Amino acid sequence: MEFKDYYQTLGVAKSASEKELKQAYRKLARKHHPDVNPGDKGAEAKFKEINEAYEVLGDPEKRRKYDELGANWRMYEQAQQQGYSPGANPFGAGSPFGGGGGAWTINTGGGAGGYRTMTEEEMHEMFGNEDPFSDFFKTFFGGSAAPRESGRVRGRARSQNGRDIEHEVELTLEEAFHGATRRISIKQGGHARSVDVRIPAGVKDGSRVRAAGEGESGASGGASGDLYLRVRLRLHPVFERDGNDLRTRVAVDVTTAVLGGEANVPTVSGSVRLKIPETTQSGQIFRLKGHGMPVVGKPDQRGDLYASMEIQLPRALTKEQRQHYEALQKIDKS
Repeated sequence: MEFKDYYQTLGVAKSASEKELKQAYRKLARKHHPDVNPGDKGAEAKFKEINEAYEVLGDPEKRRKYDELGANWRMYEQAQQQGYSPGANPFGAGSPFGGGGGAWTINTGGGAGGYRTMTEEEMHEMFGNEDPFSDFFKTFFGGSAAPRESGRVRGRARSQNGRDIEHEVELTLEEAFHGATRRISIKQGGHARSVDVRIPAGVKDGSRVRAAGEGESGASGGASGDLYLRVRLRLHPVFERDGNDLRTRVAVDVTTAVLGGEANVPTVSGSVRLKIPETTQSGQIFRLKGHGMPVVGKPDQRGDLYASMEIQLPRALTKEQRQHYEALQKIDKS
């Protein structure tokens, strides 16, 4: 790719004013216009170069970027070849070559006063599917080489993709465990529609569930956006969630803790019986494998439930209970 000297193309000095640029452009555009030179490929190529040069120099912002490009153009080209897309900014946000891309308005000779604007689509119609922009222009100013169906069509607006939409939904832990469905109302342009979105089992707080193509509708044939549901889980009175694992507390009476026995342990899908060994301590934790939350996309895989024992002391003693505890006290002291 060679450097394009746009000032030389228009035959003006770098210090040329806007008026001088416009005069030079009009003169050259009239001289090399394809309508004036039918079948002349040389004039056609020259006309493209003139349009490209004035597209840059006739726009103050693009001209500033071009002037600051200078000797750095080769470095920018290499950065593009290393993975940056046309119009991207490999030098960072502060670079004069940041941003850009999209369709350009191209000026041409002819029309009232010898000056009018042409769309890129009209350029394609004039020259076929040949790209009216050089590689140099596309590299540094984001010019598009898209075929006509993606450009502006005469009498019809350029297609535009619909926007993504995000809604926040609140779920109970039980709904997150089993999966749930939420009906979302989408309003656009004075119309409303409902979308049922299935939320998979195992979703976590803060998860985003995507419903492809259910966002705002595109315009002029553009693709619809996506709908995202941001999940918020309510606090649960019994369980605390830790990833795919759950934690809970289990009350155990003193007798069972000392002598051993069984205790009911709550799970999301119902209670289970846990064997309590003798001399179980308060705060001791037991793991119930596979009784946690399901893994998203893998409903057969589940986390674990961790049950922490809380030894419950009696609030009042019967006469018989007191006698037994006093007897134990004497044994402990002997």
